[in-house]
Amino acid sequence: MKDILLLLRRFIAPFYKGYLSLAVVFNILGALLNLLAFSLVMPILNILFQIEERVTTFIPWSSIDLGRAEDWGRLTKVASHNFAYFVSSLIDREGASYTLIILGVYLTVMTFLKVGATYLGMYFLVPIRTGVVRDLRNQLNSKILALPLGFFSEERKGDVLARITGDVGEVENSVMSSLDLLLKNPILIIIYLGSMLVLSWRLTLFVFLVLPLAGFVMGRVGKSLKRNSLEAQTLWGELISQVEETLGGLRIVKAFRAERYVSERFEGSNERFRRTVMGVMRRQQLAHPMSEFLGTMTIAIVLWYGGTLIINHESGMNASAFIYYLVIFYSLINPLKELSKGIYDIRRGMASMQRIDKILQAESNILEPAEPKELHFDREIKLEQVSFRYEDEWVLRDVNLTIKKGQTVALVGHSGSGKSTLVDLIPRFYDVVEGRITIDGTDIREVSLHELRGLMGNVNQEPILFNASVFDNIAFGVRDASLEEVKRAAAVAHADEFVDELPEGYDTNIGDRGGKLSGGQRQRLSIARAVYKNPPILILDEATSALDTKSERLVQSALDRLMTGRTTIVIAHRLSTIIHADLICVVDAGRIVEQGTHEELLNLGGHYARLHAIQVQG
Repeated sequence: MKDILLLLRRFIAPFYKGYLSLAVVFNILGALLNLLAFSLVMPILNILFQIEERVTTFIPWSSIDLGRAEDWGRLTKVASHNFAYFVSSLIDREGASYTLIILGVYLTVMTFLKVGATYLGMYFLVPIRTGVVRDLRNQLNSKILALPLGFFSEERKGDVLARITGDVGEVENSVMSSLDLLLKNPILIIIYLGSMLVLSWRLTLFVFLVLPLAGFVMGRVGKSLKRNSLEAQTLWGELISQVEETLGGLRIVKAFRAERYVSERFEGSNERFRRTVMGVMRRQQLAHPMSEFLGTMTIAIVLWYGGTLIINHESGMNASAFIYYLVIFYSLINPLKELSKGIYDIRRGMASMQRIDKILQAESNILEPAEPKELHFDREIKLEQVSFRYEDEWVLRDVNLTIKKGQTVALVGHSGSGKSTLVDLIPRFYDVVEGRITIDGTDIREVSLHELRGLMGNVNQEPILFNASVFDNIAFGVRDASLEEVKRAAAVAHADEFVDELPEGYDTNIGDRGGKLSGGQRQRLSIARAVYKNPPILILDEATSALDTKSERLVQSALDRLMTGRTTIVIAHRLSTIIHADLICVVDAGRIVEQGTHEELLNLGGHYARLHAIQVQG
């Protein structure tokens, strides 16, 4: 029940109150119409087949004074008596056959109204079912975009994909598909139990003692189901992660002849997943037969106890009323079974919801300021005593650096020295642990993230492109982009040379991650994207290190044109590409150990001179 209330409070009540109210109204109406049909059929049959004597007197309605409390108790008896009088008169006047026709028409009409109300009850649940799943996916996607990069360095990409696909699908298939069961059946149960109390409170109190025992047994199984469902969804995430890794590293798998190893690893994980799912499904399939057995056993006990009360004249019911009571009680069994099935499904789905919540409820440590300051870049970017660590080990320590507007600043050093981390701190992909970074004296943590990142353009070592057209990749994130401006950006990046030769030009789809293009073409396309954005600050992360000599020359030419008139921060692997930089910083073990121009650092004879000697002299 706690899971159901949580679902209503979080996802349904805030946005779908109208649909929920209509669904409740029509489900109540359907239950009342069902009761009304049976309540009138029983006395008709009793009189028609002479199980009871025909009533020949009519009690005036004026004899009941609703202003007196004691007359409220007589109202049901008078209504029942007068209805019996109406049926008896109809049989005497028109005959038994005509009365049966009237009964058939009545049942047909009542059934039509009942199924119509039931359908409308489900009809108004459909927007809730589809809407909540849509909202979940939207929230997950928005959260993924809002969370810092650090969150995903701790999560496997495949597991995140499993949550937005498999886990959301599980919520849709189990929780939302059971919504009608969870809404309709409690209404039926309450109305049927209320009617049973009116017919015989003694017998119904006895039912109240028997039913909780069955509910306790079902609840014990449900708890173990939720636990195993969570384990199954975790294993599913691991399985998707392995597929994602295999697809990303297929070239290496084949090159190292590791197909058998990868296949055996996947098959082992798949078998563990199968066994866990098998246990969940076995428990799930146990719900229906267990509830049916417990329901039948309960009916047998109620039949014995109720029959004993009637035989001893202690129930206050006659035989026809007891039959009607049993009809209602039997009608109660199915909603109870469906409710137990719905609760099983809810438990399975809430296990998936726990995994989804790990993303939805994750808190970002990159916070927007409550009142952002205005950002201007007219003078300099400054790093003051900046230190940073991912967990326990410091990656950067006491970094001080001033980047004047219009300067080209290069960062060089061995792999793992902290160069990429340093440039990631400037657009606030991560936040400094100690010290601060300012732009024209304003701490970047005090300005809008959107405005801060609007100042910057990135070109990475591995170009990040999307499965879309050339046009969409160059004008990425820009609505109503101009083809002329896109072409101008492509020309600056020397990308127009190959784009014009593509089958559909700028409308050509470049495939997943730009897979239809060569490495140099992908890099020039990412440079064209930066040109189109036209940022005042440019960050180049080893943009030419993975290219062959010919491609490197083309890309470097494009970069030189892009860097003109901009403040540029370059992470360089090949020192030949940064000899004309205004400032070269040597990063070693998380610290800037040398700063100066190419000539100054060579004359210094330190770290930079040794790096240069290794590359130039071989």
